[in-house]
Amino acid sequence: MTYDPVARVRRFNRAVTSEVGALDTSFLGRGRPLGAARVLNSIGRGQSDVAVIRDYLGLDSGLMSRLLRSLEEEGLIETVPNPQDARRRVARLTETGHSEFQAYEALSNAQAKTFLARHRRPDELLRAMDIVASSLRREQTVLEEKDPRHEDASYCLREYYGELARRFEKGFDVSLSRDPDAKDMIRPRGAFLVAMSDGLPIGCVGLKGNGGEVAEIKRLWVAPSARGLGLASRLMTDAENISRELSIKLLRLDTNSALPEATQLYRGTGWSEIDRFNDDPYPDTFFEKRL
Repeated sequence: MTYDPVARVRRFNRAVTSEVGALDTSFLGRGRPLGAARVLNSIGRGQSDVAVIRDYLGLDSGLMSRLLRSLEEEGLIETVPNPQDARRRVARLTETGHSEFQAYEALSNAQAKTFLARHRRPDELLRAMDIVASSLRREQTVLEEKDPRHEDASYCLREYYGELARRFEKGFDVSLSRDPDAKDMIRPRGAFLVAMSDGLPIGCVGLKGNGGEVAEIKRLWVAPSARGLGLASRLMTDAENISRELSIKLLRLDTNSALPEATQLYRGTGWSEIDRFNDDPYPDTFFEKRL
């Protein structure tokens, strides 16, 4: 017997709602509901523009105003006009607000650790949670340019290299690859993009240039939990747009037949297969695209 998928989704929704205390009038025992706590959390994590916070949390203007007012009345935040645009408001924590934010952080971390400790296979549970979160937050995933030495970029590259080592028949040693340090993937020669989902890196791509009209696409990777959501295409499109900004006319890339999904993506997005153009020992298929 196969249970109705809709019933399974609704069961999941009820379980999560109950577990996180979404219906509690005192979330984590701090005296205010989840909505107010999430606004406080957003401000504490560096978001300040009221409109941005409202959109990020998916709140309507009326509810956002009420939540801000309640936090102001508690002396946890203050809102002032945006110095760059008086039509917009920014919110910031007071000293008391900082203390309350830290209290929530400690309680939330403890709750998460307890939740994982209850499961015999926490890694499997985390993988399932990553898939759900990536899917539900698909529209909120943002692509950011970062130095390839930044910790978020480095994380993606380590995951990428590890996957190649697992999937290539003879493994993968990045020191044998071209530009192992990705040092040419920085403006004005190139760029490095990282896909961020709620502060966590879930994908990357590099644009490696030499200052001329020809450049390479390198290090395209998407976390397993975020595959099938169109993220690889978004990364490639943004890399192409940056190439145009840098007056790059021709893009090239290489890949390996052990990565058939990559080859399928390139062939389906206007790339043409060409002869080998480098001496990198790992790729066996080569493409180019004129912009």
